[in-house]
Amino acid sequence: MSGNDKALYPPVDPFTSGMKGRCPRCGEGKLFDGYLTPQKSCTNCGLDYGFADAGDGPAVFVILLIGFLVVGLALWLEVNYGPPLWLHLVLWIPLSLGLCLWLLRALKGVLINLQFKNNAHEGELDNG
Repeated sequence: MSGNDKALYPPVDPFTSGMKGRCPRCGEGKLFDGYLTPQKSCTNCGLDYGFADAGDGPAVFVILLIGFLVVGLALWLEVNYGPPLWLHLVLWIPLSLGLCLWLLRALKGVLINLQFKNNAHEGELDNG
């Protein structure tokens, strides 16, 4: 996991490859094994995904973004039209679930790709 791979592999945009769920080094291999679990390594270039640890970052971003969007739209609808409660449930629950599932995978891919590009790793204390 270093920037020394530039001679062998062309630069890959971390946002595009992350949104597509592709390898951060070659941009071709699959990043995920299943829906959210990263594979052990890239099937195309062999990059070890042992560095990939997005943590809770994607979930926090999803909660904040989708929560802001859905609550804002629900309040707007309630203030302007006053629909019954069942209509709110029918509209906002499926919209929230669908957007969260789509955005969670996309943001996890982007964060893993950014980890690789920036050579990010767990923080260390310098006791020297």
